[in-house]
Amino acid sequence: MLLLQLIYAALIAPLMIYAMGVFYLVFVYFRPARRVIVPHYFAEDDLPLVTVQLPLYNERYVVGRLLDAVVRLDYPRDRLHIQVLDDSTDETTGIAAGRVRALRAAGVHIDLLHRTDRAGFKGGALGEALAHTEGGFVAIFDADFIPPTDFLRRTIPILLSDSRCGVVQGRWAHLNAEENILTRCQALMLDGHFAIEQHARSKGGLLFSFNGTGGVWRRAAIEDAGGWQGDTLTEDADLSLRAQMRGWQFVFLPDLATAGEVSPVMSGFKGQQARWAKGTTQTLFKLGRALLRSPLTARQKIMAILGVLAYPIQPLGLALLLIMPLLMVSGALRDMPVAPLGVAGLAVPLLYILGQKALYGASWAWLRGAARLPLLLILSSGMVLNNIVAVLRAFRGGVGVFQRTPKFGDAPSGKGYTIRPDLTTIGEFFLGVYSVCGAVLAWRYAPGLIVYFATYAVGFFMVSGWTLADLWSARRHMFGKLTS
Repeated sequence: MLLLQLIYAALIAPLMIYAMGVFYLVFVYFRPARRVIVPHYFAEDDLPLVTVQLPLYNERYVVGRLLDAVVRLDYPRDRLHIQVLDDSTDETTGIAAGRVRALRAAGVHIDLLHRTDRAGFKGGALGEALAHTEGGFVAIFDADFIPPTDFLRRTIPILLSDSRCGVVQGRWAHLNAEENILTRCQALMLDGHFAIEQHARSKGGLLFSFNGTGGVWRRAAIEDAGGWQGDTLTEDADLSLRAQMRGWQFVFLPDLATAGEVSPVMSGFKGQQARWAKGTTQTLFKLGRALLRSPLTARQKIMAILGVLAYPIQPLGLALLLIMPLLMVSGALRDMPVAPLGVAGLAVPLLYILGQKALYGASWAWLRGAARLPLLLILSSGMVLNNIVAVLRAFRGGVGVFQRTPKFGDAPSGKGYTIRPDLTTIGEFFLGVYSVCGAVLAWRYAPGLIVYFATYAVGFFMVSGWTLADLWSARRHMFGKLTS
């Protein structure tokens, strides 16, 4: 029994430390800002050359919409250079080429750079393209994002006002947040990340990551930090940490929103989460030691490490779930505090609720978003195995394959994209069964934990069931194409 209690304590302690980091971010969010960003005014003739990079990989449904949005940017035409970075293997290349030809004929400075391989994936494409431009600032937009017309007008002056500012990052908004339960949950999750976490890290002088899209880099910061590198699946987090360890400052603008798609299909969401989980873990392995040895303050180092632990710490949560029935039946749990489990589980939900209040607090709409929190907690619980498998794959070494998240635009969700069977689905189903058994045991031994087990049970069944439904829908669509 003592051994079980020690295991319980060893699992709950790191989760509590991570939760304390989240609570600290909430504290920083409400505290007055350490620095106030006041960009200078710059005359039209003083605005610099800006390169807008648009990385693509099989984005046939959204590439046209992206180009239409980018050419509407309010910025001097003679100082705007657009690069379409196309690694596609489908008809996206033809669509993009046709659009680029038409725009060039209309006087737009735009180039299409097509690669026949995906060396370095997105980071490789960004790095290779940088050699083909002379601009000192680089804005990046993923294929599904639609930047507001004043995006450059609001970001470039900040970069010009501070020579040590390396990145200005905007907030993500959502084009299809109300499409289904999954998109609503993702919108709630991302709102908390941007409106509270990124905002707090920026205003508190803490490290935060460029989010891969919806931001502008100073070219000198990219080059000084060693450039884009393809040895992790999160090239944005990798370069962000390297640049900030070199002393470059990052600025987050919570009121500058660029709308993008969130995945309406479970298979796409799982692939995206797996990529983030594996890439974040790879970044931790790659830069953790250098981060601890850097000249950053202790506060910055601690919060930076906790920031990249969001996924690598999840195996501890699953291990806790697995041993909890044994703790209950053996009686070991009676002499152990259960309150830390609740405190650890409260931190991230608080972030989500505050995110809704920050963005929609002027009306009662924030309550509608906050009311979706139970669904998000259920979804997050069911995603644990998917993320843990990705984390463990990072331990094996190697980069792996960059699995893109399908974007659908106005096309039906799942149309035209192959969905491969996900072997973790079997594990998720059996973990759901295990969680049901845990809930039954909790009814007898620890009624306060019934909700804990039930949340995992519903989450695992929802994720595995939805994954199978996606697979069935995709197979039916492909069969329809073959027989039509």
